[in-house]
Amino acid sequence: MTYTIGLLHPGSMGSAIGAQLRARGHLVLWCPDGRSETTRRRAERADLEAEALPELVSRSDVLLSLCPPSAAEETAARVAELGAADAGTIYVEANAVSPSRVQHIADRLAPMPVIDAAVVGSPPVGGKYPTLYLSGLGKQADRIAELFAGTDVRPHVLGDSIGKASALKLAYSSYQKVSRVLAAVAYGAADTYGVADELLEIAARRTRSYLVETDYIPKTAARAWRWGPELEDAAALLADAGLPDSLVRAAAETLTRWDGNRGEHLDISEALEALRLR
Repeated sequence: MTYTIGLLHPGSMGSAIGAQLRARGHLVLWCPDGRSETTRRRAERADLEAEALPELVSRSDVLLSLCPPSAAEETAARVAELGAADAGTIYVEANAVSPSRVQHIADRLAPMPVIDAAVVGSPPVGGKYPTLYLSGLGKQADRIAELFAGTDVRPHVLGDSIGKASALKLAYSSYQKVSRVLAAVAYGAADTYGVADELLEIAARRTRSYLVETDYIPKTAARAWRWGPELEDAAALLADAGLPDSLVRAAAETLTRWDGNRGEHLDISEALEALRLR
C-alpha cells in the first residue's frame, strides 16, 4: 500500500529519507516556501513533489517533521493552525527535542495523533543504514514502521509512551556530541604542547566506547574525589592553551555529587541515585 507523506522540511537527512520513501513508491510532498536553493536542489534530486503548505497538510496521510530542533514547535504550530483534512493523518515528530517538548507538540496538535520519533545514524545514502526509533500508540507506530519496509532506514518501535524515542536520541547525543567537543579541545591542548601524536597513540589503544561500560559508573563514583581535582587541573591546562575549559570544569563539578561516596562499593542504581539532583 502506498501513502502520501508530507515532509517538513527536506534538509540532508530529510531529503535522503524522502528519497527512500519515493523508492518504495510513496508520494512525498515538500513545501518550497522560504526554503533555500540548496534545499530545492535536494528535493529535486530526491524526486519530491512541491506543494504549498495548506495543500501539503490536507493531502498527506503522514506528516514527517525533520527540521532543526529550534523550529520543531513552530512547524507543529503551523500545521495545527491548518488542521488535517483526514482524521487518520499521523504526525511524526522526528526532531532531536526533549520528551517534554514532544508532549507539548502532541498537545498542540490534538486530536491529530503524534508519533515520537528519532533518527540515529547518518543519512541513508552510500550504504548507510540509520535507525528510526518510534514510540507512541502501537497501531500508529507500526503503520509508520511499515512505510520503511525494504528501505535503508531501519524502523524500531520502542513502545506506546511518547517520549521514549526522544529520550533515547538525546541520551545518546549527550554522550556522542559532547565527547566530540571534548576530543577537539583535548587534541588542541596536546597540539599546543607538541604531544598530539602521542595522544593519538594512547587513544588508539581503545577500541570500545566508554558508553557501553556501564559497570564503570560505580567505579567512577568511588574515584570522583580524586578525579575532580585532576579535571580542575585539566581545565587550567586548556585555559592556558587558549581553549574553552567550561566542559571540563562542568565535569569536575558533576563529580562533586559523589564526594560522599569515596571508596564505597555501589551498584549502578545507587551510583546514579547519588548523581541525580535532589
